[in-house]
Amino acid sequence: MTLVRLGVVAVVVLTLAITAIVYPALPDQVPSHWNAAGEVDGYLPRLWGAAIVPLIMIPLTALFFLIPRIDPLRENYRKFQPYYEGFILVFALFFAIIQVQILLWGIGIEISPNIVIPPLFGALFIYIGFLLDHAEPNWFVGIRTPWTMSSEKVWKKTHAMGGRLFKIAGIVSIVGVFFGSFALWFCLVPVLLVAGYTVVYSYIQFQRERISTG
Repeated sequence: MTLVRLGVVAVVVLTLAITAIVYPALPDQVPSHWNAAGEVDGYLPRLWGAAIVPLIMIPLTALFFLIPRIDPLRENYRKFQPYYEGFILVFALFFAIIQVQILLWGIGIEISPNIVIPPLFGALFIYIGFLLDHAEPNWFVGIRTPWTMSSEKVWKKTHAMGGRLFKIAGIVSIVGVFFGSFALWFCLVPVLLVAGYTVVYSYIQFQRERISTG
């Protein structure tokens, strides 16, 4: 088992341990949703409030480890394995911090999600940018459009562009921490624009390649 995989396991175990320790101190209703102003507007019963994030985090983390084994292009994962496994670690840390945020609110330590969430999403987007820089063609990870999957050159160009744009989106997300109730928009709008742009970009690059080889 690689050091990164051990790190993922450690993060999951630590998250469960912290949850188990804090659980007896949680109220009957645990904050589970916040509005744009950072105010609680949704609650879950204590069991579900404490368990919902681990129930999402653990299966998805396991799925990410499984994906390279079931992908028909599994051999390509070896070419960017350190970055892919690094993403799994970043993903696990992302959910671990969200879980800590929920538990802290549950015991009365109210740290606004408008302070926590923008840097979290920013770090995730920036790392996705590095992952895209190194991703090789596969069926699960990256910018998979009909055009990137049909041409290795289009794949590489699109992922180089996507890598740069995701890093920029990450920086914009982090800046959102200074904009209070608008923070969520700094996280969502840039990544949606990047996603839409890279789809169009891959199509344009594919058409250019067809013209140049036609």
